[in-house]
Amino acid sequence: MIIIFTILAYFCILLLFSRITSRKANNETFYRANRRSPWYMVAFGMIGASISGITFVSVPGMAVTNDMTYLQMCIGFIFGYFAVAFILLPVYYRLNLTTIYSYLKTRLGQRSYKTGASFFLLSKLIGAAVRFYVVCIILQKFVFDSMGIPFPITVLVMVGLIWLYTRKGGIKTLVWTDSFQTLCMFVALILIIYNVITSLNMNVGEAISAIASNVHSRVFVFDDFISRQNFWKQFFSGIFVVIVMTGLDQDMMQKNLTCKSLRDAQKDMCSYGFAFLPANLLFLSLGILLMMLASKQGIPLPAMSDNLLPMFAASGNLGTVVLILFTIGIVAASFSSADSAMTALTTSWCVDIMERDKDERLRKITHFGVALLFVLFILAFKVINSTSVIDAIYILCSYTYGPLLGLFAFGLLTKRKTNDHMVPYIAIISPIICFAIDTITQHTTGYKFGYELLMVNGALTFAGMFIFRSR
Repeated sequence: MIIIFTILAYFCILLLFSRITSRKANNETFYRANRRSPWYMVAFGMIGASISGITFVSVPGMAVTNDMTYLQMCIGFIFGYFAVAFILLPVYYRLNLTTIYSYLKTRLGQRSYKTGASFFLLSKLIGAAVRFYVVCIILQKFVFDSMGIPFPITVLVMVGLIWLYTRKGGIKTLVWTDSFQTLCMFVALILIIYNVITSLNMNVGEAISAIASNVHSRVFVFDDFISRQNFWKQFFSGIFVVIVMTGLDQDMMQKNLTCKSLRDAQKDMCSYGFAFLPANLLFLSLGILLMMLASKQGIPLPAMSDNLLPMFAASGNLGTVVLILFTIGIVAASFSSADSAMTALTTSWCVDIMERDKDERLRKITHFGVALLFVLFILAFKVINSTSVIDAIYILCSYTYGPLLGLFAFGLLTKRKTNDHMVPYIAIISPIICFAIDTITQHTTGYKFGYELLMVNGALTFAGMFIFRSR
């Protein structure tokens, strides 16, 4: 029962933030926070919003299979955030945009605009629902099953809580709740690390030395170009992942567009870009410490590396305090990513698809509808209950970001118009060709594309738009 009380107390704090920030709220408050957000609050909150509940669980497990090579991508993230700050943000602020896809309407035309927004809605709705489903499954398996709480109730309550504290203030509320949730997540992470170090009978200095000398502390891979962990693949993938999944994603950009000025937004973007390297270093260090603890206690490592942290935290091996911290950490990480996704989906539907940004009734209905879709998707994934199907959905979402990269690249890097009528077809065909290239390459050479497939996808969309450009 202590876990239930912890979650309820946590939610009460979020609801208090909501009541304070949603006074006299209207659509301008919900969509853009009246452009009055302090940049440092946005920057701190964006760290938590970018680190989902899956990241909280999965990154420590990455140390088992890939050592610390994920940090190579995090280095690329920094350069990607600088690109977003100094290439994309000036465009968005100059046009005074509510949603970033409005740029496509101004630059390329109505059908390009609708295509970009539709691809965002499809990929974000499915992707965010899958990520939240995985978090619900983890909490259900390691926490709520022992209490006899059915899975549908877990989902309804979790999504309902998010809907309740975001329904009035929207993005203005999220600027403050996400900052609080980021704080909770890092406090939980640091205290879990401290508890693990204590269980290993080490002090902090000894733990740092043990991590540095561990065989899994390898960061850089320069000698194997075929490997998906090769530095240059990870580095350039990190840059483009940030450009596409942050700079071209309404969910990730909406809070950045609430800053008072472009200069504030750029300071915010660069600040939290630098924060990803030390943040993920902490997660990976926790993974190495947990492997050391498993070896000391004679516990076999789980078959799935994602279960490394839950195995220790939820089993009670590290005590009730760590179980509570684990619950707070994963709830904070999952809430701060799911709440911004629901708000961004509501914004894009009302502003981009319906083009009724002043209609408060539509916004409230849409927000409730998005929450309901989240519940339905999550319960559907539970019925499917197939890892291969869930993985296929993830792959589908990764393909849908490529056309967004191609659309914005064509708009920013050329001065030509394209055949607006052909853009939806190009955006659909490009991922299909990309899938064919990946499949044929695997069968003929054994090479499997990683994140670099995103760049190929964007290049195909760009090429299609260039071929059908207006003369």
